[in-house]
Amino acid sequence: MEKTAITGLSSKGKTYHKKRNLIIGTVFLLILLIIITTPALLFPKHEVPEPSGKYTVSTVEYTYTDNNRIETYTSNGEPRKLNLKFWYPETTDGLYPLIVFSHGAFGIKTSNASLFAELASQGYIVCSIDHTYHSFWTKDENGQITYLNMDYFKEVQQEDAKTDKQRSFEYYQKWMNIRMGDINFVVDTILNKTKDANNGVYSLVDIEKIGLMGHSLGGSAVLGIPRQRDNIDAVIALESPYLYDITGVKNNQFEWTDQVYPAPVLNIYSDSAWDHLSEWAQYARNYDLFSDSEATVFNLHLIGGGHFSLTDLSLSSPFLTRILEGGESPMDNEEYIINVNKICLAFFNRYLKNQGEFEGCGLLNDQTLCETSFE
Repeated sequence: MEKTAITGLSSKGKTYHKKRNLIIGTVFLLILLIIITTPALLFPKHEVPEPSGKYTVSTVEYTYTDNNRIETYTSNGEPRKLNLKFWYPETTDGLYPLIVFSHGAFGIKTSNASLFAELASQGYIVCSIDHTYHSFWTKDENGQITYLNMDYFKEVQQEDAKTDKQRSFEYYQKWMNIRMGDINFVVDTILNKTKDANNGVYSLVDIEKIGLMGHSLGGSAVLGIPRQRDNIDAVIALESPYLYDITGVKNNQFEWTDQVYPAPVLNIYSDSAWDHLSEWAQYARNYDLFSDSEATVFNLHLIGGGHFSLTDLSLSSPFLTRILEGGESPMDNEEYIINVNKICLAFFNRYLKNQGEFEGCGLLNDQTLCETSFE
């Protein structure tokens, strides 16, 4: 059990604290207006960190149809469809571990594309899911675009675990059922397709090495999957509460499962949540895991950025990131996301490739300062 905080390269221990800003309806409409009228302002040209691994990275996109689930966000009885994108090594010299990613509440499958490319360049196959109607927008193989469902958007805005835990619990169950259903379906589909030795990217997958990763609500979803299946070898959650571990509400308090977390897990936090883990009810399990000696859990605080700095949004739209996080980060955005990517690579190298030890420190060159927290 590791309890470690990592500072960014330029912060030198100076803590940058701010409470995570909720994405309110007026801001959402403003974003839509800017996208329609002046997209260059919202998403200016930007540099993306170059992958550092030895493999050239290829990508491919697919649409999966889950005939065993009816789409709940429409009323026409159609099966649920998911759009996916793979990042994988172009050169084949064996099989590669599989990592499946789930985006945040209103995210898109390319939210952490720099991380996916870095992992693929180092010998991993990354599959990122657009959770239909939870994604800001998604396009299928036929070019049909599906946008965010506004009822779901309103649910996210209304959810408040501080004032109405029962309603929050009901939302959590609904969202986890959809998201985790998507992830399980995608993993099962990929594993089934690997049976064909000449089936493109699927023929490169090492079915014995599977990792999961997600940001925010997507992180909550992937954290729940090892509770349901025993073939998950490692999980990374980018600032995510263990929502699936909430079993009910009693006396206006969340009740939690008492089962030990079953897989090695890395929780990465920004300044947005780090100082609030003991205060926010939905993060109680995160806080408890700092003193859990049974589970293999690493908790890292990457100082200097906010919730969306853990994604490529800070690179593609610094303006939007400042709006969502309530101010400008003192960190260099590119350096921050490179640090996130290095940490994730080191963790998966340890638990999916059995390469080296993961201690949470010494990952970001000699300038990195590591310190123990929550003593």
